[in-house]
Amino acid sequence: MPKRSAGILLYKYDGEALRVLLVHPGGPFWSNRDAGAWSIPKGEYDSDEQPEAAARREFLEETGIAMSGALELLGELRQKGGKLVTAFASESDVDITDIRSNMFEMEWPPHSGQTQAFPEVDRAGWFSLPEAREKINASQRPFLDRLEALRSEAPPSPE
Repeated sequence: MPKRSAGILLYKYDGEALRVLLVHPGGPFWSNRDAGAWSIPKGEYDSDEQPEAAARREFLEETGIAMSGALELLGELRQKGGKLVTAFASESDVDITDIRSNMFEMEWPPHSGQTQAFPEVDRAGWFSLPEAREKINASQRPFLDRLEALRSEAPPSPE
């Protein structure tokens, strides 16, 4: 059975322009990578957890921000490695200047016998759709297309 992940593609409007929130993975393997390295805030879940609950939990774990608003299903896709990812969309203009992510530990440097802790997410950013298409992991680009299609059918919510 393939591993499953769930996440939230947060969006907001900057005037008429749609912007999305992406996160950059922490740790030494990702420190010098940019294009194609970003992701929606997401993470794995077990069969005893519902995808929406997992998406909310993972968003909190990776950003330190609790998402309580309504979520719209963007569907599921299979990443290159075989993992199934379910994504939800939600509109919110959250402040990302002080994101707080869970930490993970790994042996670093390799074969050193030393363990170091790194954040799961080292930064977050709001991007226009063209910018996001360059930054996001290629297998997650369809979520951007699905969000764009949904939002073109519905006008921005009034402020």
